[in-house]
Amino acid sequence: MRISTFPLFFTFLGIATCGLAQAQPKPVFQSDILDSKTQPQLVSVDVSLNGAKELYLVVSDEGGNSCDWADWIEPQLLMKDGSVRDLTELKWKDTKTGYGKINIGKNVMGGKLLVGGKNFDKGIGTHAPSTIAYDLPDGVDRLVSKVGIDDGGMVRDGKPSTASLRFRIYTQKPPVAASGGYDPNAPKLVPTDLFTVPEGLEVTVWATSPMLSNPTNIDFDAEGRLYVAEGVNYRGKGGRRPDGDRIVILEDTDGSGQADKSSVFVQEPALASPLGVAVLGGKIVVSQPPEMLVYTDKNGDGKIEPDVDGREVLLTGFNGRQHDHSLHSVTAGPNGQWFWNQGNTGAQFTDKSGKTFYMGSPYQLKEIAGKRSDDGHVWIGGFAARMNPDGSEVTILGHNFRNSYEQAVTSFGDLFQSDNDDPPACRVTHILEGGNAGFASADGLRSWGADKRPGQDTPTAEWRQEDPGTMPAGDVYGGGSPTGVGFYENGALDEKWNGLLLACEAGKNVVFGYLPVPDGAGFKLERFDFLTSNKEKEFAGSDFLGGKPNGELKTQFRPSDVCVGPDGAIYVADWFDARVGGHGTLDEGMTGTIYRIAPKGFKSVIPKFDLNTTEGQIAALKSPAVNVRHSGFTRLKAQGAKAVPALASMMADEKNSYLAARAIWLLAQLGEEGIAKVEPLLKSSDADQRLVAYRALRFAKHDVLAMAQAMAGDESAAVRREVAVTLRDVPAEKSVPILLQIAQKFDGTDRAYLEAFGLGSEGKESEVFAAVSKSMGGAAVDWSDAFAWIAWRLHPTEAARDFKTRALSEKLSEEQRKLMVTALAFVKSREAAGLMIELAHTDGFPMRDLAKWWLLNRKGNDWKEYDVEGGMKALGIYDPAKVKLTAVEMPAVAKDAPTLPSTADLVKLKGDAKRGQAAIAICYTCHKVGDAGIEFGPDLTTFGQQQPTEVIINAIANPSADISHGFEGSKVVTKEGLVITGMVLSNGDPLIIKCMGGVVQTVPADRIQSVEPLGRSLMYDPANLALTPEAIADITAYLKSL
Repeated sequence: MRISTFPLFFTFLGIATCGLAQAQPKPVFQSDILDSKTQPQLVSVDVSLNGAKELYLVVSDEGGNSCDWADWIEPQLLMKDGSVRDLTELKWKDTKTGYGKINIGKNVMGGKLLVGGKNFDKGIGTHAPSTIAYDLPDGVDRLVSKVGIDDGGMVRDGKPSTASLRFRIYTQKPPVAASGGYDPNAPKLVPTDLFTVPEGLEVTVWATSPMLSNPTNIDFDAEGRLYVAEGVNYRGKGGRRPDGDRIVILEDTDGSGQADKSSVFVQEPALASPLGVAVLGGKIVVSQPPEMLVYTDKNGDGKIEPDVDGREVLLTGFNGRQHDHSLHSVTAGPNGQWFWNQGNTGAQFTDKSGKTFYMGSPYQLKEIAGKRSDDGHVWIGGFAARMNPDGSEVTILGHNFRNSYEQAVTSFGDLFQSDNDDPPACRVTHILEGGNAGFASADGLRSWGADKRPGQDTPTAEWRQEDPGTMPAGDVYGGGSPTGVGFYENGALDEKWNGLLLACEAGKNVVFGYLPVPDGAGFKLERFDFLTSNKEKEFAGSDFLGGKPNGELKTQFRPSDVCVGPDGAIYVADWFDARVGGHGTLDEGMTGTIYRIAPKGFKSVIPKFDLNTTEGQIAALKSPAVNVRHSGFTRLKAQGAKAVPALASMMADEKNSYLAARAIWLLAQLGEEGIAKVEPLLKSSDADQRLVAYRALRFAKHDVLAMAQAMAGDESAAVRREVAVTLRDVPAEKSVPILLQIAQKFDGTDRAYLEAFGLGSEGKESEVFAAVSKSMGGAAVDWSDAFAWIAWRLHPTEAARDFKTRALSEKLSEEQRKLMVTALAFVKSREAAGLMIELAHTDGFPMRDLAKWWLLNRKGNDWKEYDVEGGMKALGIYDPAKVKLTAVEMPAVAKDAPTLPSTADLVKLKGDAKRGQAAIAICYTCHKVGDAGIEFGPDLTTFGQQQPTEVIINAIANPSADISHGFEGSKVVTKEGLVITGMVLSNGDPLIIKCMGGVVQTVPADRIQSVEPLGRSLMYDPANLALTPEAIADITAYLKSL
């Protein structure tokens, strides 16, 4: 695929002119890349200047500009006459720093110069990217110095930071790119021939810089104009546009298939990297924390003029200005409401109905974490919501996210989102109404890491998939930086693409595609690459890889948003940067591009319709563009019963089920005449129609309880799921009989169904359990798996003793016994705490250690009032005064240890898999390989199949170069001087640490002197394992053969 013929301005974008290229100055010194794991932290410099007249001290950021505190320590000029001059006393002629202020004798933030724990009085503190320029005196011979990352930039939140930088010294003005500056000759976009899309589709450039800059979010209006939110003043680059960020409008005025006009809709200092823009009729909604702003272009001239047009703060109280985890875009739903979300920077806001909502978490707004909102519920961290267009009647749809960038709501009313974290646990999820994603504890006080149980992998622990009260995580696909999402229902693509969920993944240079398939009460989400510039999956510049860019164009496609245009094509906004995540940005050109994906040979046609006519309003409601549909919806609704015949025809005649669903939602809101058209659909043979009809009538508040009772036995698990969540705020006397019907239909395996049932039972768990137990229960050891799962989800106080009985029963499977231990841990009662103590004290009970772990975890939170520690002491289970600790230290590498060849040279060696099978036995003390070995480091069974040869070799030869997320080491020093290294499993009291060989130690908090990041891998150096180059090649060959 090639870019089509460009308008004239495209020819100026990064195409070098002919002529002789000038030789670029080369550095006289260049360090290796230094990061928070580099040892030693200080690097010595001794370089000849040979009478140079100028000196340039340059620091480049090699993985984003986050935490890149750089120190030039004790820099001195050695003169040819033998004298020494302190460089810090020489006045510089020019400086540049990426953040903060360049300081003499202090670090970039004004603190002491501190590297490797040692304080220095002489030196220069700066922040990459940085350049310090000097005119040198005559007679300079050499420069000596030491360089390193200041300790202030080495650690963030108790973990090694993402700092990554390189020091260079020049005696001529350096090339701009050397210090992270803007290179006007660098490419400005990823060419279309690098992209891969499904057969029959093509990629074209619809618009690119200078028409737009740093796009964060996009949306179309009915005329085909694209509104773009820009993030030029992003984080540390906040001063690049003194007049503030902008919303720009891009137009293709001549139908050529490329935008040819760019205009500024609004620019003001209040706009600082807004993350959302939505065009909803005559209102343009901009998500700009702490406010949700609504601009009204009253005269329709495409620009906001304060004296003419409207600007309203619709809602306020959203934390996180200049933070990616803040307020995101608004999307119109099929019910006519506005859907939106906020990341886990949290919020405290009051809607136009007067209800106040409190969203805190361990991350931010801790002071309100766990506080009950005015709707009667506790909401945690990031959340999704819907509301009326006037800001009233906010309803929370899901919560306890980390940072969902955007939501997609289908015409059926299903809600999808993506969410991310730095460990490898990004997800794409179907949201259960009111569902808890599990990122923090249910009370909002603890991070997932504090509650990670022994043996849990990161995705399971992060989204609390073994805890009652959390919804299924969906497709958890590993590391990444998920951004915008969209849903394609109709348009220019073949019908097979109707129902396509699109999820931008900036960290992996891809827009994922899913065709969600109903699966019980949830969905199967099978992922594929819909649009990617990096089919080889050779990623760089992302947090999950340490943030280091590699300069390849294919890794600079950073899709920030995706939407369907009114012409039916799919449009993707590209932020374009070598770096993503960590608040980093390396593209000083602030470039961005809009790509169009459409059938080959596609000619864009924007439908013309008159919104003053019913016919035009129906045409708008059928639009492929989600927010254009809203303009038709609002006008049809304003007609009332007059619109019923046209909508009834649309519902009956439309073969596309998504379009028919749009009519169903609206008919239910048009009084008795419209409701009469929808009610028969509750008995339709089509489960999707029954589901949409139920949702639409429920939203219209039409006889909801009677309808729920009638539909509780529906054949469709999705319909029964919807009935269950309806009952969440319905009193027990009215809802328990309906919930009992739903429980009786549970198949014992559908976690989405079970969680919906649990949500519907909230606040009345004891009453529901009593009813279900009477129908499905019996003696504890005879429970069916289905009833055991229901009891686990409800975990009422009345079931505590039964949980213990089942946990001890040898008749049950290991899974069921573990399930009962977990259920007991979630019962908040003194009896439950006592029963767990009994389990931890039971000889021969195979889960004694798990019971003990729960006691140590719960004694500081849910069971804090029950003197759990006293009970454990009395039975000798745990006494902090009697805990015996064992020193576990990492051995130093012998100074005379042989140096291994480079990874490139090791790759050339031909390994022998048979010898490797024997050699790998040395790894069994820390790794599982098949059924052999100990679970301490990553499981190597499938590692070889998933990684290229060079990655495997580098992991063995240079274990500290790239530490797997979730396996970072810590160094615990006790007050008596004992050193214990390992992986911290829990940061509570006691701290629980897993050491080499899988040994777990509990360290009482009052015995801890310090806990620090280890700064290196917990894996032994090859020299300590006596691994030769040949043995490394053999082990690699064996792993590749598995």
